[in-house]
Amino acid sequence: MALHPNNALARARACIRIETAALTETAKGLGQEFVATAQAVEATVAGGGKLIFSGVGKSAHISQKVAATFNSTGIASCFLDATQALHGDLGLCAEGDLAFLLSNSGQSDEILRLVPMLKRFGLKVVAYTGHADSDLARAADHLLLYRVPREACPLELAPTASTTAALALGDALAMVLLEARGLTRDDFAKYHPAGNLGRVLLLRVKDIMRTADRLPVAPDTVTTQDAILAMTKAKSGSIALVAKKTGKLTGILTDGDFRRSALTGPDFLSKPVSTFMTRSPKTIRDDVLGVEALRLFEAHKIDDLIVVDARGKPVGLIDGQDLPKLKIV
Repeated sequence: MALHPNNALARARACIRIETAALTETAKGLGQEFVATAQAVEATVAGGGKLIFSGVGKSAHISQKVAATFNSTGIASCFLDATQALHGDLGLCAEGDLAFLLSNSGQSDEILRLVPMLKRFGLKVVAYTGHADSDLARAADHLLLYRVPREACPLELAPTASTTAALALGDALAMVLLEARGLTRDDFAKYHPAGNLGRVLLLRVKDIMRTADRLPVAPDTVTTQDAILAMTKAKSGSIALVAKKTGKLTGILTDGDFRRSALTGPDFLSKPVSTFMTRSPKTIRDDVLGVEALRLFEAHKIDDLIVVDARGKPVGLIDGQDLPKLKIV
C-alpha cells in the first residue's frame, strides 16, 4: 500500500485531535474523587507505606511509567505484574500500602482477581480506569477516572487516547502531590544523581561562576575608563563595583550601561563609574543550585549575575552566555 502524504498528515492530525479531546474531557471531569485519591496517597506516604501500580497489556506500560514518576518525586512506588502476583509477587505488598489497578474497561480478569487479594493484605485499592460503572470501580476504595470519548484507532481497538489520558492523569496526580509536599529542586536532585539531568540539577553556582582573572572587580570610585579597561582585560560584559572601605558590592556596570554613558557627553570616560553603574543589582549566593541562577536570568531578563558571599562581597560572576555551554538551558 502506498502512503499518500496528504492522507498521512490528515490522519495524524485527526489522531492528535482525538487524544487532545480525551485530555480535555479528563481535565473537565476531575472532582472530589480525584481529591480523595490524592489524600489517600498523602496518608499512605505519611504512614510509611508505598504505592503499588498494576495493569496488563498497554496498561502495564502506563503503570510502570507513573510508578517511576512517583519514585522520581520521592514517593516510594513499584510495579506489580498482575500475573506474577498470583505466583508469589504479592510478597511485596504490605498493610498500609495503596494499590492503583489500571484497567481502561475496568473489567480485566487479571486485575479484578487482584482486588480481594490486595484487600486481604490490608491495602486500599484505587480503581484507575476509564469507566466509573465498571466492576473494578465498584470494588475499589477510591477512583482515579479518566474520560475518553473515543480511541484514535480507526478500528476502535488499539489503546491510544485511553493510554494518553491515563498517563496524563497519573502525571497530574504526581504533580499535585509534589506541590503539596513542598518538594524543592534540592530534593528533586537527590533522586536524579546520574545522567545529564542529575549533573545539571546538582550543579551549584560555585561550579559555574567565573572567578579570579575572569571576575572584574573595582572600587565604585574609579573612572568609567578604568572600569571598562578592567572589563576588557577580563573579557567580561560587566564589572562588579564595590565600596572602597568594606569591599561590599554597591553596583554593576554592564556593556549596556557603558553604551548609555557615552550619550552623556565627550567627558564620560573621566567621570566616576558610580555615575553610570546600576545600583543594588540582582545577586545570588555561591552555595545555591545553578538552576536558581537560570530562574533569575529568565525572570529579570539580565545578561550577567554577580555572585556574593555571606558578607555581600563579590566572589564570582555568571555570564548568561556560559549557561548553554554548561547545558543549564
